[in-house]
Amino acid sequence: MSHGVEVSGAPAGPLTDLPAVLAEARALARLAESTGGDAWPGVAERLRSSVIRPLAGALGERLDLPATAPGARADTPPSWARLWALVRAATRLRGDPAASSALVEATAALQDLVIRWPGLTGPDPAGSDDDRTVEDRTSELAELQGGAPDGIRVSQDGPYLVTGSVEVTDHLGIRVAATPTMALCRCGASARKPWCDGAHATTGFSGAKDPHRVPDRRDSYPGVRATVLDNRGICQHSGLCTDRLPTAFHAGSEPFVTASGGRMDEITEAARRCPSGALSFAVDGREAREQVDQAERAPAIEITLDGPYRVTGGLAVTDDHGDPEPRAAGASAEHCALCRCGHSQNKPFCSGMHYYVGFADPPPPDEPTLFEWVGGFPALLRMTEIFYSKYVPADPLLSPLFADMSPDHPQRVAAWLGEVFGGPSNYSDRYGGYSQMISQHVGKCLTEQQRARWVSLLGQSANDAQLPNDAEFRAAFTAYLEWGSRVAVENSQTQARPPEGMPMPHWWWVCNATPGSRISALAPPAEPEQPLPLPGPDQALSFAEHIKPLFRPQDRNSMRFAFDLWSHADVSAHAEAILERLRAGSMPCDGAWPTERTDVFARWVALGSPE
Repeated sequence: MSHGVEVSGAPAGPLTDLPAVLAEARALARLAESTGGDAWPGVAERLRSSVIRPLAGALGERLDLPATAPGARADTPPSWARLWALVRAATRLRGDPAASSALVEATAALQDLVIRWPGLTGPDPAGSDDDRTVEDRTSELAELQGGAPDGIRVSQDGPYLVTGSVEVTDHLGIRVAATPTMALCRCGASARKPWCDGAHATTGFSGAKDPHRVPDRRDSYPGVRATVLDNRGICQHSGLCTDRLPTAFHAGSEPFVTASGGRMDEITEAARRCPSGALSFAVDGREAREQVDQAERAPAIEITLDGPYRVTGGLAVTDDHGDPEPRAAGASAEHCALCRCGHSQNKPFCSGMHYYVGFADPPPPDEPTLFEWVGGFPALLRMTEIFYSKYVPADPLLSPLFADMSPDHPQRVAAWLGEVFGGPSNYSDRYGGYSQMISQHVGKCLTEQQRARWVSLLGQSANDAQLPNDAEFRAAFTAYLEWGSRVAVENSQTQARPPEGMPMPHWWWVCNATPGSRISALAPPAEPEQPLPLPGPDQALSFAEHIKPLFRPQDRNSMRFAFDLWSHADVSAHAEAILERLRAGSMPCDGAWPTERTDVFARWVALGSPE
């Protein structure tokens, strides 16, 4: 006991109601803070910000949790069994369809702790014999909350509360570990995006609509074959229509739509691809909503890069009271875009403000895979759908080969390319790996003409799908198409005997020519470099502190074909050659180093290249 605050080592009693759950959460937070700080890092703060805060607010109790005195110890350490009991109790209460948003938010945070929290998803730090897997825990929690309706609840001035079996993916199409109840950040300030961490409660976030938002008005644009219907009031300004069909959709000019500027299939596809539900079309005076809404899609949420949540599959979106969130005129009930930056003028729906406020996710890795650089599974699927729906049926060489392909063939090929390019093993897991792909070609007797046409038209589809057009990516992409298609022709011949047990191929950048490995001739002038602090003449030198910082990322990338400028072993092995080029001004290639930098490197070499 310290400062009158008891550090309880015993459970708070039967956890059958909200006050008991709150009391136990307070007790566990104290225990985690006083005895489990190292074993359970961050747990006390997580409980305080996302469990105790909403529950205390709902019950009208104080929020603050008095801290224990330095060095105070509890007589019982926090245990996995006790935390798991708290999570189960909250989940059971949350299963009531009338559960408050505060309880749902708290339950989401508790489930997050036992499913995703670093250090708590493995063995119990307190040494219990609980051997449940993450899958076991998720399944049990889903069963406990079975009465809760599926959907997205927009809590007032708080997170999106998601319930049910919903597939959540990032912008690359990679599944995010989901829990039966999730709280997704919508204020834009969470440090654990996409998960809510309670930041909305400290930033003054408001979920109110802006009175000056774009008016809710549905416009009609008649054309020869169809009438395009559009509501600018719910547009997220993704550019999917204007970028891919600029003859019909015009950014920055009026009229926004010229409905005769595209073929009927292109107009249909543009409406189906519109993530906000703003676009639709009518034929002969009747809206073709069944053509726009994709009824076969399962409920899903995509976390777009630097943008909104894209909701598909008819997932219900309700307000804090469980009533359907009001939709704009003509809006789709099957798909919508929900604000993630916290600045939309049309909350909870996206209005494109993420672009203007500079909302950004963490930057991509310095050395992206081909899968990451291309944009992941969604980008590859966009390409394969164009290829198999637009080019293959019209081509006399290819159409006979694919006349009986399965409806999900574009998804299969996109999954294959994704895995080959360094993405998740979706093809192997779902379809059978390399041997399955080989079996699709055996006995087909493919010709060189068919192979060449396949490569050519897939490349055109990549252009249509607006895949990256930089030299480095297209070199690697085309190299794989050429290699893979030739292997397919070889395996398809009557006399072919494909080796058994071949591993899944994995492709990479050609000759380590990665994005940023060269300076483009079309790049804008570089910003002046900030002066780099250099060591004094008598200061001891080290590679990590004084030499590695001399080389920029683009210097490293440009030399990776030979050695790594951020590796002590590589630089020390080639130190004399590097020094010679630095003195000659031929390295780096975009401008010689100042003499004082070269002198630092020369002194480091003279000292024997210390680490």
